[in-house]
Amino acid sequence: MSDLPLRSQLAVALGRTASRMSRLAGRGDGSVIGGKIGLKLDPELLTRLSADRKLVLVSATNGKTTTTRLIASAMSGLGEVATNAFGANMPTGHVSALAAAPGARYGVLECDEKYVPLVLRETGANVVLLMNLSRDQMDRAGEIWQLAGKWRKALEGVDTHVVANCDDPLVTWGASTAKRVTWVAVGQHWREDSWCCPECGGPLDREASHWACRQCPFARPKPDWILHGDRVTAPGGRTYDLDLQLPGRANRSNGAMSLAVVSLFGIAPEQALPLLGRVASVAGRYTTVQHEGRDIRLLLAKNPAGWLEAFDVLEPAPGPVALSINAQGPDGRDTSWLWDVDYRVLKGRPVWATGERRLDLAARLEAAEVDFRVVDDIEQAVMAVPPGKLDVIANYTAFQTIRTRYGRAL
Repeated sequence: MSDLPLRSQLAVALGRTASRMSRLAGRGDGSVIGGKIGLKLDPELLTRLSADRKLVLVSATNGKTTTTRLIASAMSGLGEVATNAFGANMPTGHVSALAAAPGARYGVLECDEKYVPLVLRETGANVVLLMNLSRDQMDRAGEIWQLAGKWRKALEGVDTHVVANCDDPLVTWGASTAKRVTWVAVGQHWREDSWCCPECGGPLDREASHWACRQCPFARPKPDWILHGDRVTAPGGRTYDLDLQLPGRANRSNGAMSLAVVSLFGIAPEQALPLLGRVASVAGRYTTVQHEGRDIRLLLAKNPAGWLEAFDVLEPAPGPVALSINAQGPDGRDTSWLWDVDYRVLKGRPVWATGERRLDLAARLEAAEVDFRVVDDIEQAVMAVPPGKLDVIANYTAFQTIRTRYGRAL
């Protein structure tokens, strides 16, 4: 940090002060305001703070925060790791994360899909992990084909090693211009956004795990790492048990991608797996909190693909579920995506609908012929459940409100 120009040192110091004041005022963890002030004083601060560090950028529509946490945990044996653990995934959050760990030689940064080209250009990251692309906040991010095209252009000719999910055709297309790619087969559970070839627009044929365009040579690459069930096969053919505390197939995918990334830093699966297994909760996701005799498990789902994965880890039926939907800026203002989620899986369960857009949710549940009850506040749903377990699925701002109310556990 002492190698920084005086202006940059001042920017870092004032940013840290702003972050600390934000935390003391109970306005959040301060990641955004600290980075915003730092970049205002020194627009090149992100580039300066990235110098002489080995950095990983993690981007996807779903699973960024969790996978960032898993990679940072697996790399902890190398020394201090700078990371934006709470999901502040734009340049302001990256500046705060790097400034908070001036002595860290390594960094693992979650990166918003839209910001990958900018952050890659300013940091010169050593590794970029690309996991999935599906519709999300269309009013802000636009069509996901556009995002994949931006990734493709940003990676062309740069000296960055890309790790990418070869089961997602859009991710494969976005990553395929990179000089070096490690392909990981972790499956693609949500396919509704990738029935057409991003290269020529023709139809994609799928047979088992393979996919290929019917009209051009674009096809699934041969994977280097393969996830099958709860086991991972590494390059060379050796297979490892993926024993995670985090539940569900999505987190097994996140774990497999993490192993592929950390292997580039010389960390063998034997070293990484115990560290991955220590992660039990990520920024409140999957946390169970106790309240008035109820065990409330918090699940984040902010788009159709995320809801599909949240349904995968629900307590067995007829376990009760509370659903909470907002439509603030970080969520996306448009709630039409609710109609892309198949809520029929909730039939036979007690279901409560709440949040600022509970009536939008209620209309969707009614169309799916799911019995439900609309409540004005999450507390009404919690107290309507007999003492025992309750799963709560919420989108971003609704999740943060509920998490603050019942405990901000990591």
